[in-house]
Amino acid sequence: MTAESTTADRKKKPKKSKLPELTRVQDFTPEQRKTVRMSIVGSALGNAIEWFDYGVYGYLTVYISTVFFGGGTNALIFTFATFAVSFLVRPLGGIVLGPLGDRIGRQKVMVITIILMTVCTAAIGVLPTYNSVGILAPILLIVLRMIQGFSTGGEYGGAAVFMAEHAPDNRRGFFGSFLEFGTFSGATAAAILCTALELNFGDDGMLAGWWRLPFLCTLPLGLVALWIRTKLEDPDVFTEAAESNETESSAFSAFKDMVRSYWRQLLILMGFVALLNVAYYLVLTYMPTFLGKTLHYGLFEATGTLVIVQLIIMGLIPFMGRLSDKIGRKPLLITAAAGYIILPVPAVMLMRQGSFGSMFIGLGILGLLLVVLVGSVSSTLPALFPTHVRYTGFAIGYNVSTALFAGTASTIVESLVEKTGNTLMPGFYLMVFGVIGLAAILCMRETAGRSLRGTDPPGEDDEERVAQGQIPIGYTNID
Repeated sequence: MTAESTTADRKKKPKKSKLPELTRVQDFTPEQRKTVRMSIVGSALGNAIEWFDYGVYGYLTVYISTVFFGGGTNALIFTFATFAVSFLVRPLGGIVLGPLGDRIGRQKVMVITIILMTVCTAAIGVLPTYNSVGILAPILLIVLRMIQGFSTGGEYGGAAVFMAEHAPDNRRGFFGSFLEFGTFSGATAAAILCTALELNFGDDGMLAGWWRLPFLCTLPLGLVALWIRTKLEDPDVFTEAAESNETESSAFSAFKDMVRSYWRQLLILMGFVALLNVAYYLVLTYMPTFLGKTLHYGLFEATGTLVIVQLIIMGLIPFMGRLSDKIGRKPLLITAAAGYIILPVPAVMLMRQGSFGSMFIGLGILGLLLVVLVGSVSSTLPALFPTHVRYTGFAIGYNVSTALFAGTASTIVESLVEKTGNTLMPGFYLMVFGVIGLAAILCMRETAGRSLRGTDPPGEDDEERVAQGQIPIGYTNID
């Protein structure tokens, strides 16, 4: 071989890979449709358990501050800080479990996460109190919250990727929306259970031990989710990539490849998730405390209204997912982000009016903006990355952003309200993250209807698909 031919070979561009095949519901066999339904249930139930725990912790913060931190002036701040601690560990879980999911498969990691998450949440329900063991009580609580944080570092990313890869391309938004339906089911169940216990047993009864019941309820739910997940198999999108040697050779190589080649997608995901989770935690976790402690609403007014808003959101989530399949993800996400820039302060001002109607409208505004975000998030974020680093990119980006912004949101806002005396702080905080989220969304590619197969990020082959007539110019969906 001559030097000239060697140089020419080096200059040759690699052959462009064949366009990935698109999948539609009508292409699925009855067995595949059953698999999709099972993947939805298995993924959504695990997500419901995760958010049931967060919801319970949020609704019981006043009791937890007394039981584990002895009450007092700073007990509530310590309780929120402990809530934030679990988020600080989530990136570690993402770094470990995400690349592992891209190497050994999604299903195996999802089994691991549901076991850890279930056991730790249930264990909180049997911990000794501060009055019985002193400082050991908050230490044990923090340890369990840290293990929970590690497991959830791989839980949501794995569930979203697993469901997105199982779903047909032209209905990924609709099927993916049920993961968020599971999220709100868990949060709503936490609100209903905690409210019912408080109304029946009062503060004295809750402090006497009824606060334990919601945490213990996680155990049977987790066993059901574990049984379903052991029956599932990895999506064809992943198994086909593995059979074609398109997956990474090790978990470390998945991490390295993602950081080196897909850092732009990682930053986009982190910016969007910052808005998503700040909105979620402030609206659904912090609001019970804010409405009761700061705005002095009654227990039923605060938690009852929030339950109603959450039930409305749950009813709208599948509709938003279906709509994202029809008109695309970006138009919906841009609308929601712009709404969080314009409307949070007026919404909080309505809550401050002191009437049930104004509070309901204020919460409803924030809730409707949230449902627009969550209705398409589970189909949008997995599509930012190609198959071989999808779990890695999602898990790391999602959890780093969550640890930095979402887990600390309640603590920061509560501290700002106390130090400034300005009860509009939740609105101002949401406005800041509305700007961050909008910038990230504007940098996204439209991925509605695109295939998740292949070694390129979905949406990068749009020009070629348009040329071949697979995507009409100016249209975001594939029928």
